[in-house]
Amino acid sequence: MDIEKVVRILKERYQDQISALRDISNTRDPYLTLISCLLSLRTKDEVTASASKRLFALAKTPAEMLQYKKEDIEQAIYPVGFYRRKAEQILEISHALMANYDSKVPGEMEELLKLKGVGRKTANIVITMGYNKPGIAVDTHVHRISNRLGLVATRDPHQTEFALRKALPKQHWKVLNELLVMHGKTICTPISPKCSICPIIEYCERIGVTRFR
Repeated sequence: MDIEKVVRILKERYQDQISALRDISNTRDPYLTLISCLLSLRTKDEVTASASKRLFALAKTPAEMLQYKKEDIEQAIYPVGFYRRKAEQILEISHALMANYDSKVPGEMEELLKLKGVGRKTANIVITMGYNKPGIAVDTHVHRISNRLGLVATRDPHQTEFALRKALPKQHWKVLNELLVMHGKTICTPISPKCSICPIIEYCERIGVTRFR
């Protein structure tokens, strides 16, 4: 597979579609990136963007966040998915950062995973967007499409991350998540993908695809 060409085609296709996380990460602030990423779980991009702006109008640091009650944060981030649980999580993480990391979000995977509710996908997003370091954030879209393309042959996102690290040149790691998430939401859907209009169909092995449009 010509991965260079695949990445170039996807960049041309989705370059005008800026995700909520990229909008936040333009600040290169690891804390804002982390909180925005937590808000984005099980939530649409436009809802995440609005909730992030409301919340960050109140607080942009762990110390500022801890000045607010859980109910205040709930009100700011509603209607993100699981907003009550996320409000509690935001306060717990903010407290942990102040207590253990001098109010700074760690830039290492091992330390990020110690924060409550932070998994490898979220940690990789903080590393890539917040610290501009190489990493591969793998969600269901990245896992599904990477297997369909034939880039990897894995059973779960955890395996996919490490397989992609071996299969892809490091310069493509950071952009991969955003490109494949956009592609997965619009064309390479979980059920009956729109193969007839896919810009990278000639490079896809369509592994596991039994029905398509």
